Amino acid sequence: MLRFHPGSLPGSLPGSLNAAGGPAAGLAGQCRHKADGVARDGANRWRQTLIAFSLAATLAVGSAAAASPGLDVDAALQASQAAIARPVGDYAFTNALNRTVHLSDFRGRPLVVNMVYTACADICPTVSESLADAVDIARDALGADSFTVVTVGFDARRDTPDRMRAYARSHGLSVERWEFLSGSADSVDGLANDIGFQYIPGPQGFDHVAQTTVIDAEGRVYRQIYGAAFEPPALVEPLKELIWGAPVSANVATNLIDRIRLICTVYDPASGRYRFSYAIFISIGLSGLTLVAIGWVIVRAWWKARRNETAWTKLKKLTARTPSHS
Repeated sequence: MLRFHPGSLPGSLPGSLNAAGGPAAGLAGQCRHKADGVARDGANRWRQTLIAFSLAATLAVGSAAAASPGLDVDAALQASQAAIARPVGDYAFTNALNRTVHLSDFRGRPLVVNMVYTACADICPTVSESLADAVDIARDALGADSFTVVTVGFDARRDTPDRMRAYARSHGLSVERWEFLSGSADSVDGLANDIGFQYIPGPQGFDHVAQTTVIDAEGRVYRQIYGAAFEPPALVEPLKELIWGAPVSANVATNLIDRIRLICTVYDPASGRYRFSYAIFISIGLSGLTLVAIGWVIVRAWWKARRNETAWTKLKKLTARTPSHS
């Protein structure tokens, strides 16, 4: 059974807010082994229902679940938040094609890190599939080449390139600019420590926080996203900030366009997509028309007063020049 910290709900922390700006989210669970290692275990909706049911069951048993050994969720979340702004080392991994890659290969654009364990039957696949939905929306809004995703197997002994490839295939994660990586224990532990991801072995797998990490183009941890399933804005908003919210550069025109995109690209819950909103332009236009109208009234009043003053001055001069007859 999944184990949740009593009183915690899926969501995010300050510095790791989701679109709803929910409360602290300490979602930690023990991934259960699959019978076949990587077989798909039902639909994503079924997994989310299972997780919700497990949460309710855990809250029901109360102290009995709290007394069982496992991950210290509070300490894990503190470690996760402490990683914000931390540089990530240049660790070596092997991708699903058995090619060696280094984390530095992904510098220059934001990197989204998804830590999984391929024998996990519930939490890890749910996180990855939820991430895939958010990635699809993010790329539609921000551009197909705007960021990269890596899924890293943290069970260094079992998560081989073949298993990572099978994990991607069984969960429908064949996406451009999404790598599935295996690594040595040193590389996995180094990356996990740098991004504040904690995991410990358990009787049925691993206990770990359901965490997705966003790293900036310079290789620093920028945002943590918590929960097995999360709304797309939890991922898209930090990526928007990183991609379109960069400091002013020499190319002022490009930067201005990016700033406009940052402000005007908004999430539409009805369609589940991001769209360009013209509301700010309408607001600016209305404000401009109001200012023009006020300016016209002021100028017209000034011009009328000026004309009256000129006419009065001429009348006074004319009166002064006219001889009086006594």
